[in-house]
Amino acid sequence: MFSFKLGTTLLLAATCSIIRAVVSTERATTCHNGFNVQRLSCDTGVIQVHSALYGRKDNETCSEGIPPNQLDDTTCSQAGTTDVLKTRCDGKRECELNLNDVSTSDPCRGISKYLETIYSCLPAINIETCEGSLAHLRCDPGLELFVYGADYGRRDRTTCTYRRPASQVENVLCSAPSSKVAERCNGKNNCTISATNSVFGDPCGGTYKYLEVAYVCQYA
Repeated sequence: MFSFKLGTTLLLAATCSIIRAVVSTERATTCHNGFNVQRLSCDTGVIQVHSALYGRKDNETCSEGIPPNQLDDTTCSQAGTTDVLKTRCDGKRECELNLNDVSTSDPCRGISKYLETIYSCLPAINIETCEGSLAHLRCDPGLELFVYGADYGRRDRTTCTYRRPASQVENVLCSAPSSKVAERCNGKNNCTISATNSVFGDPCGGTYKYLEVAYVCQYA
């Protein structure tokens, strides 16, 4: 199992190998009761969302203090919730989102709802590359890249901050998940991609950004 943080143009020097591990399944449930932030995290590896439900599938979950008539529809679910969670969280070590991000419509008016996400923590190699630099993804001979996820933006005030003014690193709500790394690199033995606005667009003007990539090396 590997976990690396590589900045600027630093080349990934670790030996890639096939990662075989028993992956446990995690469940996160957040009630829509005013504390509407769900957080997924992995101590090691990266998140892979299997399914997500916004609505209600039983009359026990998040039922404390709720009138019975707000619990009786147990076939309530909003379409597209799993896709939202996968886009926001797959390939990251941690992920937070407000329930308002998924409750774009009301699948069952008058029913008390919740967000339930089932996910796993997959072993992965993680690299972080500062804006304007090159991200290098490499595997040993005979192996090929498979990218779990990539995100271009800024989610903390510590990564890629050397000699940067505070105004360029204060926005930590800048996140733009991207499939471009997977499209360019999956199936190759090695791959280089530029961490620039011209490749990924600019999710937050005036903020100095970085590219996060999570991947594994596997047999073809």
